[in-house]
Amino acid sequence: MNINIPKISFNVANTGFQRAKYNYSQQPVFKANNQQKDTFEMSVGYVNDLHGQTNNMMRILSGIKGDLKLSAGDNDIGDEKNESIHLATTKFLNIAEIKASALGNHEIDMSQKDCIEAIKRFNGEMLTVNFEQTPLSEQDEADIKKFGRADLKSYLKKSTIVDVKGQKIGLIGACPMDMLERLTHPNYYTDCSIDDLDDTIELIEDEVENLKEQGVNKIFLLSHLGHKRDKIVAQKIEGIDVIIGGHTHELVKGIKEGENLFYSKTGEPVIITEAGRDGNYFGQLNLTFDKDGVITKAQNNIGETRLFYKNMINQYVFDNILGVPEKVGYIKKAPPPPKNLAEENPHANFVCDIMREKTNSDIALWHHSGVRNFFHEGVVDSRDIKDMAPFLDYVVVADVPEKTLVEAFKKAVEVTYSSPILKPGLLAVSGLNYTVNPKEGKLVNMNFIDKDGKEHQIDIDNPREDKTYKIVTDEFLMSAGADYNILAPEDMYIQTLPYDKDVMTSEYIKEQKKPIEINQVGRIRYTHDDD
Repeated sequence: MNINIPKISFNVANTGFQRAKYNYSQQPVFKANNQQKDTFEMSVGYVNDLHGQTNNMMRILSGIKGDLKLSAGDNDIGDEKNESIHLATTKFLNIAEIKASALGNHEIDMSQKDCIEAIKRFNGEMLTVNFEQTPLSEQDEADIKKFGRADLKSYLKKSTIVDVKGQKIGLIGACPMDMLERLTHPNYYTDCSIDDLDDTIELIEDEVENLKEQGVNKIFLLSHLGHKRDKIVAQKIEGIDVIIGGHTHELVKGIKEGENLFYSKTGEPVIITEAGRDGNYFGQLNLTFDKDGVITKAQNNIGETRLFYKNMINQYVFDNILGVPEKVGYIKKAPPPPKNLAEENPHANFVCDIMREKTNSDIALWHHSGVRNFFHEGVVDSRDIKDMAPFLDYVVVADVPEKTLVEAFKKAVEVTYSSPILKPGLLAVSGLNYTVNPKEGKLVNMNFIDKDGKEHQIDIDNPREDKTYKIVTDEFLMSAGADYNILAPEDMYIQTLPYDKDVMTSEYIKEQKKPIEINQVGRIRYTHDDD
């Protein structure tokens, strides 16, 4: 039946997000004009792309509310070196009473066996319709043993039904098309594949029909497809009411037609949410459905995590898993975090300064996409700093030719500005400054800064192959590429330290006799054709 839903109108919210008195962004209400008496109201607390940020998880636990709580995936981060974070992440999901999560790419940073153990610890359901796996009976036994493979697909569900205040709510999950391209250990998952978007849409449609046959008329898609694909799904599939989105780290506030409010072929409204990245935000979606399961009223509120206090009971629970953090110093002044991955990041530059000084290197680098948090003013502890670099990627030093360095920066600028979400981002630096043209997506200029502070221009059009710089960064950027060019293979390292950037940063801050002021700016410059 073709149902004509009137265009939306806005008014002042009459349902409040239960909140601390200053912590939430109140948003207007989406309201259809065909309100009926026979209605159903519910609220949904949601998260996405937490990336193992345990400090933010503790704060979210103090604020997240909802009759139903859901995740769009990437709750976890890291491989077997991050076991305590895996345990803490599951503890968060269970304490928060997250009923279901989409399978995100970071859920499979670990081996298939470890992923299964994480799913088994989770009290909710891990959902995806588009994850495929070759049966173990058809695989080489040596590969199964070597790469820790298991029957992962049998632990994943396509959909589930939950009860909310006596009503059936259908939940479907989808993982990202580029999932297998973003793995920490690609060999662990060469027996797996992800359906393309067209096939994924058909699979979601099948699950919608399955849910409808079971008497469900309110359906949520937990999507790690990314915001652009979520918009396509919203307009192509009939029967989806809400898409809890993730993967592209969009911060979607309120409800705006054409941005996160769309209409299906039958004219029914579909609402998309996404709450940024790294647990810096979380949301609550207040909904009113009519008797046919059509949304007639909605309000999408966003909570800023840093404004919430850690619950002491939850902190005690997390401390038992992660260990009690050590207070290392005091941050007197710190700027706000950058708004996107192409803005200069003074917090990351500060860490680069420390790496450069501690290893006596010429240049220090850190990729913006690897920076997962920022320094807050006030007392700082070891866990705050660990949250900035939750992956355990050892600090390494290598002699890198000037030509290799320049080509890596050219690639970083090119891929970042060719992405609509500016991902993977530019590079934080110490011992360098560089200029980019955002419009053209090109590196324009680069200068090496020696230990005396003197600038030496690098000819980026004819970089030298016979000149090298002693460069310090983490092993992921140095030899795995981290979505950029590889700087040096492992056999070229001249030093490998048995810890990540957080340990080095903590030690440095402890050594300082005065409170820290973070103001490392001016290392990335921006120009345009008409400058």
